[in-house]
Amino acid sequence: MCKNNTEVAALLLGSRIAFFVGAGIPFSLAATFWVLNAIDSSLNQNVLLAVVIVLGMLVDDAVVVVEAIYYRLQRGADAMSAAIRALREVFSPVTASVLTTLAAFLPLMLLPGIVGKFMFVVPFVVSMALAISLLEAYWLLPVHIAMVKPDLKAGGRMQRWRERFTHSVRIRYSRMLIRVLRRPRASLAAVVGLFMIAMGAVAVGMVRLEFFAFDPMRSFYINVEMPPGSSLEETMRVVSGIEQKARTHLKPGEMRTVSATAGQMFTDTAPFFGDMYGQVFVSLNPAGDGMRGVAEVIDEMRPDVVATVGPTNVSMLKLSKGPPVTKPISIKVRGDNFEELGEAVKALRGILGGIPAVTDISDNNSPGKQELQLRLNDDAVQRAGLDAGKVANAIRMLFDGEVVTYMQHEGERVEVRVQAASQVVNDIGQLLATPLALPDGKGSIPLGQLVETGTGYSRSNIRHYNFRRSITVEADLDKTKMDTVEANNLVKEGWKKIRMQYRDVDLDFTGELEDIQESLDSMAVLMLFGVGLIYLILGTQFRSYWQPFMILATVPMAFTGVIFGLIATGNPLSLFTLYGVIALIGIAVNSAIVMIDAANHRLEIGMSVLHATVYAARRRVIPILITSATTIAGLLSLATGLAGESLIWGPVASAIVWGLGFSTVLTLFVIPLLYRNVMGRNAVREAPDPVSARI
Repeated sequence: MCKNNTEVAALLLGSRIAFFVGAGIPFSLAATFWVLNAIDSSLNQNVLLAVVIVLGMLVDDAVVVVEAIYYRLQRGADAMSAAIRALREVFSPVTASVLTTLAAFLPLMLLPGIVGKFMFVVPFVVSMALAISLLEAYWLLPVHIAMVKPDLKAGGRMQRWRERFTHSVRIRYSRMLIRVLRRPRASLAAVVGLFMIAMGAVAVGMVRLEFFAFDPMRSFYINVEMPPGSSLEETMRVVSGIEQKARTHLKPGEMRTVSATAGQMFTDTAPFFGDMYGQVFVSLNPAGDGMRGVAEVIDEMRPDVVATVGPTNVSMLKLSKGPPVTKPISIKVRGDNFEELGEAVKALRGILGGIPAVTDISDNNSPGKQELQLRLNDDAVQRAGLDAGKVANAIRMLFDGEVVTYMQHEGERVEVRVQAASQVVNDIGQLLATPLALPDGKGSIPLGQLVETGTGYSRSNIRHYNFRRSITVEADLDKTKMDTVEANNLVKEGWKKIRMQYRDVDLDFTGELEDIQESLDSMAVLMLFGVGLIYLILGTQFRSYWQPFMILATVPMAFTGVIFGLIATGNPLSLFTLYGVIALIGIAVNSAIVMIDAANHRLEIGMSVLHATVYAARRRVIPILITSATTIAGLLSLATGLAGESLIWGPVASAIVWGLGFSTVLTLFVIPLLYRNVMGRNAVREAPDPVSARI
C-alpha cells in the first residue's frame, strides 16, 4: 500500500521528488509507533487498521507542498526559492486541511460503550501520525528538495510526457468546468438529485442494515441444557452423542478439533456451571478454497443436533472477532412472580419461534438442584409451646448455622459461626426425626411434627433488572433475511397481542438494539461536534461565515458516494461504515480548502470572480487528483478484499474509497460553481454605486 502511494506521486511528479514524498511515510509511522510504545500500547489489528487508513493521508500534505515546489521549478525558479515561496503559498491551507481531518477523528475518541473502547486507538493513531506528517512536510521535505536541487529542464522523455499530460489534464478540466459554470442550475440540480437518490436507496432498503457486522471466527459452541436433576454422567453421555453427530457433518479437511464437556456452559452473557449443563466446542481449519463458512456448517448440522432426544434446549453459539456485544435479540422479561415470568417467557419464545430468521432461542431461567422444602405448621408449634422464630433458628442451626460474632485473625475479619454437629442423613425421615427441645426442659419433639414437607427444584440464581426479577430471552438472527431493528419490531407487535394476559410483566428490549441506539446517538452528537470544529477552523482560516458552508457541501457529496459504494459492493451499512463516514468528513473537505484558498488569493490580486474561480481550479486540479489518488490507493486493497476480506475493516475502507472518489469528482465542479455564485453575488453587493463613484 505504501508502494501504491509512491507510484501515484511518481507518475505525476517524477521519481526523485516522489521518493522524498514517500520517505515521509516511514518517518511518520516510526514516530507514531514510538509514541504507542511510550504509552504501553500493543501492536494489534486496530492499530494496523489505523495505519491502513492513514497511509494515504500521510502524503496528502506533502503532495500539496511538493507540488507547489514542482510548479515553481517547472517555471525556472531555483530549488531554495521555490521551496520558500511554496511554503508561503500553501502553509495556511495545508494546516487547515490537517486540522479539519483531526477535528473529524478526535471526537471519535469520545465514543462511549464497548464499541468506543474497541475503536479508541484508531483515531488516536491517525491523529498522531497526521500531526507528525505535518512537521515532516514543513521542515524535512523542503530541505531535502533544496539539497537535491532537481533540474526539471534536463529531464528526459518521461519528464516531457509528464508535463504534456498534466497540461492536457488542466486544459480539458478547464473546458469541462466552463461548461458546468454556464449551466449552474442544471448542474446543482443533478448533484442534489444524486443525493436524493442515495437517500431513497437507504429508505427503500436497497442498502442492507447490519449495525454490528463482525468477522466470524472459525469456531463455535453447541450448548446443551439437560432437565433439572440430571447427573453429570447422563449429561456427558448426551453431549458425547451430540459430539459424534457434529463430526459426521464436517467434511474432510474442515475439522481442526471437536471436544465435549459436561458440567459447564459458556454463553454471551455469563458462564453456567452444574451437572445439567454441557457444551461441544467445534474448531474449524482456516478457510481455504472450496471450504464452507461457519454459518453454512452450523445451518447444515443444526436440524440434526437440535433433534437430539433428552436435552431441554440445544443452541449454537458463533464466536466472532471484534468487541463483545450481546445477541441481536436480547429481551429482559421483568416481573415479581416467577410463575408468571415463566409463562411469559414461554409465550415470548413462541413469538420468536414464529419468525423465520430467528435461530438459537435461549433464556437464563435455569433451575437449580432438587431441594427439601419445609413450612412451619403454626398450630403444631403453638400446641408445643414453642415460638416460630426459635424453631426457624433451630432449623437454620441444623443446616447452615448462625454467625454469632466476628474476630480478627492475621489482620483479617473472620466470622464465628455456630452450627449443630454434622450428622450423616440417609433419608428425609431420618432428618425429620431430629428432636427439638421443648421449653422448661419438658422433653423434646421431632422436627417432623412441627413442619409440613415438600420437594421441588431450587433456583440456581435470582436475577434482577431495574429492581424487578428478570429472565433474559436471547436469540440469534440470520441478517441476510432480516435486520435487527425489523426483527425486534416484529417481537414487539407479537407481544402487544398477548400482553394483557401478563399484566404484571413488562419487556425491556436491550441487546444489540440498545447498543445500536447508544452508538447511533453518540455518533450523531460526535459528528455534529466534529462538523462544528471544522466550521470554526475554516471560519478562522478564511475569515468568512459563508465559505466554510461551501466547503462543508462536500460532506453530503461524500455520503452519496458511500451509499452508491455500498450498493455496488453489497456491503452492509454498519456502525463501522458510519465510523468511516465520520472519518471521511475530515478527508473530503481537504480538496475544497486548497481550491478556495487559491481562488481567494487570486481575488486579492485583482482578478474577477469568474477568472479567479477558473484559474484557481485549473491550478489546484493536479494536487487534488494526486492527494485523492494516494489516499484511495492506500485503502484500495483492503476495500476490494485483495488484502483479505473483513466485515469490520473492509466496509470502513470501502466507505472512504467510494466516498472520497465520488466527492473528489464532484468537488472539482461543484465547489467552483458554488464559489462563483456566492462570491459573485457578494461582489455585486459590495460594488460601489456608479453615480457615487463619479462624484
